Amino acid sequence: MPNDKKIQGVIERISGPLVVAKGMLGASMYDVVHIGDIGLIGEIVELKDDTASIQAYEETSGLKPGEPVIGLGEPLSVELGPGIIEQFYDGIQRPLELIEKAAKSHFISRGINVPAIDRAKKWKFTPKAKVGDVVEMGDVLGVVQETVIVEHRILAPRGVQGTIKSIQSGERTVEDVIAVIDDKGTLHEVKMLQRWPVRTPRPVTKRLPPNVPMSTGQRVVDAFFPIALGGTACVPGPFGSGKTVIQHQFAKWAQAQIVVYVGCGERGNEMTDVLLEFPELEDPQSGQPLMKRTTLIANTSNMPVAAREASIYTAITLAEYYRDMGYSVALMADSTSRWAEALREMSGRLEEMPGEEGYPAYLGTRLASFYERAGRCVVKGKEGREGSISVIGAVSPPGGDLSEPVTQNTLRVTKVFWGLDANLAYQRHFPAINWLSSYSLYTETLDEYWNGRFDDEWSSLRIQAMSLLEEEDQLREVVRLVGIDALSKEERMVLETAKSLREDFLHQNAFHEVDTYASMDKQFRMLKTIVRFHHAGMDALKKGAPMNELFNLPVREQIARMRYLEEKQIGEIDKLEDTIKEQTNGLVPVGGEQNVA
Repeated sequence: MPNDKKIQGVIERISGPLVVAKGMLGASMYDVVHIGDIGLIGEIVELKDDTASIQAYEETSGLKPGEPVIGLGEPLSVELGPGIIEQFYDGIQRPLELIEKAAKSHFISRGINVPAIDRAKKWKFTPKAKVGDVVEMGDVLGVVQETVIVEHRILAPRGVQGTIKSIQSGERTVEDVIAVIDDKGTLHEVKMLQRWPVRTPRPVTKRLPPNVPMSTGQRVVDAFFPIALGGTACVPGPFGSGKTVIQHQFAKWAQAQIVVYVGCGERGNEMTDVLLEFPELEDPQSGQPLMKRTTLIANTSNMPVAAREASIYTAITLAEYYRDMGYSVALMADSTSRWAEALREMSGRLEEMPGEEGYPAYLGTRLASFYERAGRCVVKGKEGREGSISVIGAVSPPGGDLSEPVTQNTLRVTKVFWGLDANLAYQRHFPAINWLSSYSLYTETLDEYWNGRFDDEWSSLRIQAMSLLEEEDQLREVVRLVGIDALSKEERMVLETAKSLREDFLHQNAFHEVDTYASMDKQFRMLKTIVRFHHAGMDALKKGAPMNELFNLPVREQIARMRYLEEKQIGEIDKLEDTIKEQTNGLVPVGGEQNVA
C-alpha cells in the first residue's frame, strides 16, 4: 500500500509525456506520482538531486509549470484478486468499462482513477486451510469460483507466515478479512485483495527445465518448430501475414488454462477486433466462451505512448499471479515493436545516448527482463505445485525487415522463431510460417518426449520431412532455370512429396471446424503416411512404375483428405498403409519384384 509520507513537488517543465518536477527529494525510482491539479498518473524514470523526470501515463496537454506533483511512495503496482478474468484493462490496469461509465463517454477522460478490482462484488470463499495450520507465502488458504472454468486460489501473501488463528467462509468482498495469521504474536489480517509491483518478478521455489511440450494443435508449430511449456517464442512478420490469427489460434487451442492477451500499441481497429472476437470464441475444452479464462490488456496506438511501456509488465505480473496458483498461462504480446517505440520516445526525451536506429542502448536488457519471467517452475507453497508462463511475442518490423533492432534483440532471448512470410500469405497458405527460415531450440529436447510416446519414430519422421522440404527448395531453383523435364524421376518424386507436405500437412484452415486443430496423435499418423508414400513411390519408380500413374494414384486423394478426419476417426489413417502398398505394387511391371515396402 502507499506510504503515509507523501512527497510534494512542483512541475518545472513539460515535454510531451515527460514531466520534470522540482522538490522531489526523498522520492525513489519508479515511484508512482499524481501530476497536476487533475491528478494524472505518472512514474519516476530519472532522479537527479531533487529533480525527478516523470513518465506520464496520460495526455499532458493543459498542464503548466507550478502545478503540484505528489509522490505516493510506492512503485507502479497491480491489484491481484478475484475479478481479473474476463476484464478489459488498459496498460496500467484500469478497467476500460468502468472508465467509460465514470467518464460517461466512449473516450478515456484524464485524471479518472477507478479500482482495478470491484470492491463491492461478493465472492463465495471456501477455506482449504483450517485453524491451527502453519502457513507460509504461497500456501492455499481457500478458493473462489471466479468463473465457471477458473477456480481462483487465494494464497498466503508475501511477508505473511505463521499459524492460522481464524479463517472465515461465506460471501466476502475482496477487502473483507478472510483469515487472521499469528506470526509469533504479530497478527496479520489477510484479505483476498493483494498488490504487487509490476517490475518485480514474483518469487518461485525452483525453476524446471523446458522438457514438456506445449501442444498448440497447429501442425507446422507442433511438428517442426515446437514450443515448450514455459517457453518463449517470437512471431515477426509484415502487415497482413497472419500474426493476429496465429495468436488467436494459440489462445484458443494451446495447452494453457489461463490466457493473458496484451495489445501494446497495436492499431485501435485490430485491438477492437480482439475485444469483439474473444467473447465470441468458444473454449474447446469446456464449451464456454474463451473469455471465461482470459484477461485482455489494451493499450492501442492512439492511447498514451508511455503507458505501452508499462502494459507488458502489467500483463506478465497478472500471468505470474495465476501461475502461482498452479496454472499454465499463455501470454500473447502484440506487438513488442510498438512497446519498443515507446521506449525510444521516452529515451529521446530523457536525452539519453541513442543506440541502433534511435532505440535506447538498454533495449535488449529490457526485452530480456520481460521474457525471462516466463518459465515452468515449482511455485511457492508447501504443496509443491507446478505452474508455467509461456510467452509468445509478435513483432512488427517495418517492411518485414528482420534485421532491425527489436527483432534481433528479441531473437537473442527467445528460443523459438516463427518467421511469417508475406509470399506464403499472398498464396493463401496459412499459417504463413516459413519452414526454411523458422527454428526452435526446444526441438531436440521435445523430440525425446515424443519419441517416448511414438516408439522412437517421431524425430526420424520430422527430420525426413524437413529434408524433403529443403531438397524441394533446391530443386525449384533448377526448375526455374532449365525446366522440370531436366529432373530425374526420383527428383520429381521429391517435389510431389514436398507438395503433399506443404498442402496436406503444413497448410491448415483456422476457420474449418475440423482442420483448425490437430492432436499430436493425428499429426504423427499424417506425417508417417506421407513419408511412407514417398518411400513406397521411390521403390516403385526404381522398379519401373510409370511416373504419371504413380502421382495420380487414388490414394493421393485419401492422403489429401486426412486433415479433415475428426479426432475419433484418425484410426482410418492407419489403414492407408495397406492401400499405399497395394496401389504402388500394382504399378510395378510384370516380372518386377512385387514386394514394395
